[in-house]
Amino acid sequence: MAIGQFPQALEEMLKRTGDTREKAAKAAHVDGSTVGKIIKGTRNPSKEVMLAAAEHYDDGQLFLAAAGEVTGGAFIPWLDGADLHKSSTTLKTLEEMEEAGEALNEIPITKRPDQLNQEERQLIRSSIVEQIEAVTALMHNIVILCREYGFSFSGMFREHAAEMKLKKYMK
Repeated sequence: MAIGQFPQALEEMLKRTGDTREKAAKAAHVDGSTVGKIIKGTRNPSKEVMLAAAEHYDDGQLFLAAAGEVTGGAFIPWLDGADLHKSSTTLKTLEEMEEAGEALNEIPITKRPDQLNQEERQLIRSSIVEQIEAVTALMHNIVILCREYGFSFSGMFREHAAEMKLKKYMK
């Protein structure tokens, strides 16, 4: 998520769950006034607070917000202006995946960088943009489906990592 979205994500989580700032503070191992300052934007959340809150609520929006904060915004932004109904996110994901696939099919992937002309470099850049849009749609769909059907967001990714280790894609 873009930098600065963690406070909004935490506030939305409290509204969704009906939790008080004090309850969130206890989960994040801080006091209620610290959570209040984070939500108001007068205090930056520490990595430890973001991790504790994200793990406690096990919500993808919080995990994305924390990742965005830590990376300075070089991660998937939360699209709070989009229609986030499960059918809408699913249809948008399918659309974005198709566009990314089409863009990938057009890039001159067998050429080295020094062999590319400007038009081919632009095709690659456009393909990267389409892939980022697909990843954004996929991640939003994962968050929404986990919420809707009660799956653990972090658990799904931990299962995936375990499978990748089993297949020797990770050490």
